[in-house]
Amino acid sequence: MKPAQADAYLRRIGAAHPAWPTVDVLRELQLRHLLTVPFENLSIHLGEEIVLQEKRLVEKVVGARRGGFCYELNGAFGALLSALGFGVTLLAGRVYGEKNRLGIPYDHLALRVRTVDGGDLLADVGFGAHSHYPLALEERGEQADPGGTFRVIVAGADPAGVQGSAGQFGDLEVVKDGKSQYRLETRPRVLGDFTAGAWWHSTSPASHFTRSLVCSRVTEDGGRVTLSGRTLTVTGPDGRKETSELVADEDVLTAYRERFGIVLKSVPVVRKGDS
Repeated sequence: MKPAQADAYLRRIGAAHPAWPTVDVLRELQLRHLLTVPFENLSIHLGEEIVLQEKRLVEKVVGARRGGFCYELNGAFGALLSALGFGVTLLAGRVYGEKNRLGIPYDHLALRVRTVDGGDLLADVGFGAHSHYPLALEERGEQADPGGTFRVIVAGADPAGVQGSAGQFGDLEVVKDGKSQYRLETRPRVLGDFTAGAWWHSTSPASHFTRSLVCSRVTEDGGRVTLSGRTLTVTGPDGRKETSELVADEDVLTAYRERFGIVLKSVPVVRKGDS
């Protein structure tokens, strides 16, 4: 990423150009990203191609002022962090779903980030309602965050009976409020490794992304605003929810524009045959 592109990205998320790649800077950048760049799967239902190439991801997030899902958001954010001097490694995860079942390989993309002053941290701007700030990868105790109470622990056995390990490339478990969120491999990956996962999530009838519409971001008060189809939900920092149904197309388009900064010509709908 060229310096001008990094500056444009920083303007997109409302952050100043940092002097050093420190823990505090990473915390600010992750929060600003969550506040301004929505987690959304609209491309799947708008017939837009999802290409896991740095240039295309940055063009979407910065140029088109859109969001995306994990591969896109963490892929683009990782490119920005690298350009700012952070040490960035792409990590693959498998998300826990119904009945605590693990998802497909390369189900999720997260970032191991090394700063000049604080060791390794887990940065993730692509997991919907998750931590607002990076998590310390080597810390095994509770980590308090506005998004909940988190732990990063050595993983137990996976469905194949493979046990986690505290050593090199051992699997970790990311836990929120006592519930496992995803199993994280610590072996370094490259962006192209996630192509099959992105394809599956954007085409398979078994993927929840093909069966629903979502657009969501953190709000300035620490809550969250989410548009699921025509249902607008505003969640306060105390967890209280206010839900409304948007009947008119213009109200839906206004919500995308005013709540998420996304300008659309027509209301996206779940594609036929995907449900």
